[in-house]
Amino acid sequence: MALRAGGPAMALLRGRLRLPGPGSRGHARLGRSGAAAQPAAEEPGEVSTRKKTFAEVQAERLDQAERTVLIKCPSRLNEKKLLQYLSSHGNVKSHFFFENRGISALIEFSEKSSIASLQDAVGIPSASEHHVVPFKSRLFTFTLKNPVSQHLEETPLHLSPQSHIPVKNLIEKLCLADSISSQMYILLDEYQLTEENIRLRFLACSLVRDFARAYFPDSTVKPFGSSVNTFGKLGSDVDMFLDFRDTGKHATKMKKGPFEMEYQMKRLPSERLATQRILSVIGDCLDNFGPGCANVQKILNARCPLVKFSHQPTGFQCDLSVSNSIAIRSSELLYIYGCLDSRVRALVFSIRCWARVHGLTNSAPGTWITNFSLTMMVMFFLQRRSPPIIPTLDQLKELAGEKDKHIIGGYDCSFVSDLRKIKPTKNAETLDVLLSEFFEYFGNFDFRKNSINLRKGKEVNKPESSPLYIWNPFEQDLNISKNVNQPQLEKFIAMARESAWILQKEDKTQQMINKEPWGLAALLIPFGKNNSSKMKNRMKGIGSETIRSLLDSLKLNNASSQQKAVGK
Repeated sequence: MALRAGGPAMALLRGRLRLPGPGSRGHARLGRSGAAAQPAAEEPGEVSTRKKTFAEVQAERLDQAERTVLIKCPSRLNEKKLLQYLSSHGNVKSHFFFENRGISALIEFSEKSSIASLQDAVGIPSASEHHVVPFKSRLFTFTLKNPVSQHLEETPLHLSPQSHIPVKNLIEKLCLADSISSQMYILLDEYQLTEENIRLRFLACSLVRDFARAYFPDSTVKPFGSSVNTFGKLGSDVDMFLDFRDTGKHATKMKKGPFEMEYQMKRLPSERLATQRILSVIGDCLDNFGPGCANVQKILNARCPLVKFSHQPTGFQCDLSVSNSIAIRSSELLYIYGCLDSRVRALVFSIRCWARVHGLTNSAPGTWITNFSLTMMVMFFLQRRSPPIIPTLDQLKELAGEKDKHIIGGYDCSFVSDLRKIKPTKNAETLDVLLSEFFEYFGNFDFRKNSINLRKGKEVNKPESSPLYIWNPFEQDLNISKNVNQPQLEKFIAMARESAWILQKEDKTQQMINKEPWGLAALLIPFGKNNSSKMKNRMKGIGSETIRSLLDSLKLNNASSQQKAVGK
């Protein structure tokens, strides 16, 4: 009988798996998974204590980032002395060290005023070799005044990792687990964003916001996508957007007095042109004046204009856009799904890692399946279980209150935000079962005829002939997988079938005795290395099916034409 929680190995992991949430109160040095910060993952279907709404988490994270500074430290450092000095400017609430072009420290103060006090004590760099741009940011460099005398006081530092372990090392760890469920939770723990990494992401946004507010005082810069939706992987880029909603709220406030009053503002013929000009100016500002901002690219003619840049102090590649409201709703929807059941995130991380190993996904744009599309396929699969593990978007819309109603650009983006209103699932399937069933389901999915619709939670006829059709949850006239071509889809189907076959046929006990990878570990080894002939046969089968379906459609078309001719 399969264990729901994955056996002893799962017990060891209990308390290590986390969902993104701001740190606890009181000074703390953060650990590998931010243990001071987030509630442990619950077992399938388990009702947990109240989880914060997406908006609450974002607001707390943004406030936390505004009380944070980043310090490039000397190579030899006494941690206690550093904290003692910083405490002279105010209470240090939490801190951690990480390696990025040397040792850096993220310092969170309890009060914003502490940052102003520290800034007053910091000097401007000498301009002996290069002239400096006198912008006072929250990025500092500390060096030792007397490095020789202070060398003996050096203390070892705990460095927070900002990248996941290589797949080879991951496979070795997975082979020590006692079930596939345990393997999937281990992978999740190794690949998910740590508390420290999340803080760095929000800090990067907050530092960009400091520049934006020079032009737009009421604006904010917020992360969206994988940085906030609970499905972010260590090493992923930071998507951020410049938000002017606070400006709009200010404009709608009722004013007392006999006059209607409004600001005189520049008027432009279209929102797109305004977006392009705003990003052009912010991009130039980051390029010319932003400390640590490098490789700035302004991509203003894209469907969604953006500025790409490297933020060297935090080590992130960043994409900045403007007021991407629907993308934020998509982020919140995935946040809700990720919080409802611990199996959701474990399955998504495992499938995405599997897809990357086999070349089904890629960080560069192309004709392959994106991580977002793959995540939506997992969500759809979980909606199709019996009983369902997560609700459909329409079901979440039915639970929405007045504050949850959002119409954006004519699209209904309404769904409940309070997780307490969503009933936990009664489905108790193990991750072992779900992983195998995912491959079985999509290995036999009729992609020629059917599309994937998360709003309805059911297969519906494709509205057009794209090889893979996944309805955008909100912009229902868009296919989020339109970039995927037929060869890439066929490769996905072949890999899914091969994976289902491996999980069904493998002898776990014998493989463990032979010290061979088993379960999820076996799926993370490129198949072509060991059984290329079998893979070719499976690919031929899929190609034959595609050709057969084309011939069948031609026969149907010819028959129809003949009937019409006879009718005439």
